[in-house]
Amino acid sequence: MTATSETAVTTETPAVTVAVVGAGGKMGMRVSRNLMKSRHTLRYAENSPAGQERMAAEGRTAVSTEEAIDGADVVILAVPDTVLGVVSQSVVPAMKPGSILVTLDPAAAYAGLLAQREDVLQACAHPCHPSVFLERTKPEEYKDNFGGEAALQNVVAAFEHDDLQKRAVAEDVIRIMYGPVDTVHWVTVKQLAVLEPTLVETVACMIGALLKDALHETVHTVGVPEEAAKAMLFGHVQIALTNTLRGSNPFSDACLIAMDYGRESIVKDDWKKIFRDDELDSVITKMLKLDKIER
Repeated sequence: MTATSETAVTTETPAVTVAVVGAGGKMGMRVSRNLMKSRHTLRYAENSPAGQERMAAEGRTAVSTEEAIDGADVVILAVPDTVLGVVSQSVVPAMKPGSILVTLDPAAAYAGLLAQREDVLQACAHPCHPSVFLERTKPEEYKDNFGGEAALQNVVAAFEHDDLQKRAVAEDVIRIMYGPVDTVHWVTVKQLAVLEPTLVETVACMIGALLKDALHETVHTVGVPEEAAKAMLFGHVQIALTNTLRGSNPFSDACLIAMDYGRESIVKDDWKKIFRDDELDSVITKMLKLDKIER
């Protein structure tokens, strides 16, 4: 199926039974909080006693994985990337025909680790998190940096099947579990893998860590007062992102010279190799602790 970036469920889809496997983990707790407020029937599976306690504290009861997925229309695997393949091997064979398996990260799907069945459809949906350019007006929106609580966010999802009715069901569940959601962008599994990890983890998150290291050097090596350094950095990060990504205000000639110096001093000339297929395979192999990509 060709990837599109269509936005929204145009008609209300029917209520379905949704099973969350790994419901007591970090992401399992997040998506379950939202799903339990929906019209759908929910079942929660969690093997960890600590996870079961977290669920119980919020009024949710864990059942066995077998009981949770029995007859479920949608099964969400809210488990770490490194065990997605193993968990799918036991879950997918027990899913009902025509049901939808939803994973939250693309690495395992891209690597070909997920168990396959012709009569079980697969979707992968990853939250974009609230944009740095999001207009926030309420205190709860300002507090919600991750998304899924009060601040509006987008989602990028992959569903490489031609059944648009099933995709609508998947989108409805995705919108609820990551809500409030503005747009669900549909791409291929490979495109989603390029977005995460390459664009946002290999590049954006690395740059965030580099900024933290630079702040530490400014304060602890050069001796600039910490609050002064933070004030300057935090304000200029906003300007840097606005100017470069939105073209709001051109940089000064002196700033451009300093930027060129920074690129020459910090960035390797061949950095764009990270967008090659072999480099994507390499980083996902490392992330999932694999010997090689299996697909």
